[in-house]
Formats: sequence, C-alpha cells, structure tokens
Amino acid sequence: MKDKFYKYIHTLQDSITKKLESIDGKAKFQEDLWERPEGGGGRTRVIENGDVFEKGGVNISGVHGALPESMQAYFGVKDADFFACGLSLVLHPKNPMVPTVHANWRYFEMYDNDGNIVDQWFGGGQDLTPYYLFEEDAKHFHEICKGACEKHDPSFYPTYKKRCDEYFWNTHRNEARGVGGLFFDYCKATNKMSMEDWYNFVTEIGNSFLDCYIPIVTKRKGLAYTKEQRDWQEIRRGRYVEFNLVHDKGTLFGLKTNGRIESILMSLPPHVQWRYDHHPKAGSAEEKLINVLQEPKDWV
Repeated sequence: MKDKFYKYIHTLQDSITKKLESIDGKAKFQEDLWERPEGGGGRTRVIENGDVFEKGGVNISGVHGALPESMQAYFGVKDADFFACGLSLVLHPKNPMVPTVHANWRYFEMYDNDGNIVDQWFGGGQDLTPYYLFEEDAKHFHEICKGACEKHDPSFYPTYKKRCDEYFWNTHRNEARGVGGLFFDYCKATNKMSMEDWYNFVTEIGNSFLDCYIPIVTKRKGLAYTKEQRDWQEIRRGRYVEFNLVHDKGTLFGLKTNGRIESILMSLPPHVQWRYDHHPKAGSAEEKLINVLQEPKDWV
C-alpha cells in the first residue's frame, strides 16, 4: 500500500504543478530534492512571484525510521518505527479576489520490533480560504467535494465537512480560517471499508482537487482590486499564519520528526500584516466575510 500510494502522489504532484503553471502563465515551480538524515526524503516544488500565484508549494515526502519520543507519547506507543508519505499543497494567489487553498493527502504505517505493520491509516482533505466572499465559489468548491465523497459513501461529505469546520477553527480568535471543505484522518480498515477502499476514496478526493479550485481561479484572477483590498488580504493572511503555527497538526508532526523546515513552512505567505485591534467597516464586503466565519455554513 505504501508503495502504491507513494507512486500515486508523485503522479498527482506532476499533474497539479503542470496545471498551475499553465494557469499562471509566467512563473515556474522550482524543484528541490531533499533527504531526511533519519530516513526518507521528498520532492519540494515552490512557485513564487507569478502573475497569478504570489507563492505556493506542492510538496511530496516519504519519511521513515524510529518514531521520535515526542510522537510516541502522542500516539501512546513505545519504541515504534513508522513510515509516512503524503502530498501537501498551499497556494497564495496575488489577487485578493482569488482564495487561498490548502490540500493534503497522506498515508501512515507503524511497525513493531519485527517490522510487522501494527497500525495504518489514511488522512487528508482540502479547504478554501477566501479574502472576499463569492458565495458561488464556496458552493462550487463544496459541490465538487460532495460529489467525490458520494461515489464512496453518502455519509462521507457531511461527516468530513463537519470535521473540517471543527479542525480549521482558530480557537484563539473564535472564527473559522475559511469556508471549509473536507477533513478526514485515521481512516483505518473496518468491516465496511478495507484499506484498498480507503485508497480509492482518498485518491478520488486528490483527483478532484483541480476541479474544485481551478474554475474559481480562472473566474477571479483578472478582477481589479485596490491597495485597500490588498491590505485586507494581508491582514487575513495573518490569521492563516496563526492557525498554521498554533494549531496545525501537520506542521507539528513535521517539526517533531525533524522534517525539512523549508518544506514545512512553505505554507506561509510572503506578505502579511498584523494590525492592532483591526475591524472592518460596518456593512463592508470585508465585514461580510467576517460574519460568515463566525459559524459553519452549509454551502450545498
């Protein structure tokens, strides 16, 4: 399974970066191949200063070795070895009318001292973070997510949509990071779902990503915007940074397993503002976004 999924994310990275370069029209992804001293490595691809994408990364990794003590405590195990692989992407567009997007699809195995698999699971998801709310964009994103889920189980979309709303919640701000999407983790074999079934589901979601996001980018990338709207984008990016550094489990896992720092922190945007006690004007488009982020919404 690990070889099969690792091969899949290599192919998916290629298809996503190729499409994003064609949409941008100017910038190309810079590729870095890296190795982790304790075992494994990855292929990082970063795009910067494009006509559409100010900064973004589409990274794959496959790491293995002894599970660090900090993660042993997290998983409640001792002296375990692990293998983890996945694709993680974040795209920060230049135009504030185009939303930031994040996605991740991953697979994890844990072994006993004899090398036998004692646990394995899939995880992942995809979510949208707009700076100006176009409700039809949020609906489109969720409709594609829902359609991909329903090919496997009609309960998946409402379940994983709810988990996404709960996970991407900036508790210290008491607001959502964005308009959500899907989030699933610890997808293990059951009487109903084999690991092969989970593989088929996770790859279905991965394959749906471009259909979720590219039509939105195409529709919004040419819209005019002001310096004030750009300022608002950078203020909201600050909330994005806060979530990733304070709450995000993937960032935490990478840092605690001696992951490549440049790859882990590629999710951070290049230009961000933190203004003291900033509030948007009453009745403004900026306030409309804030109001939507106060509680989860059913988009489809």
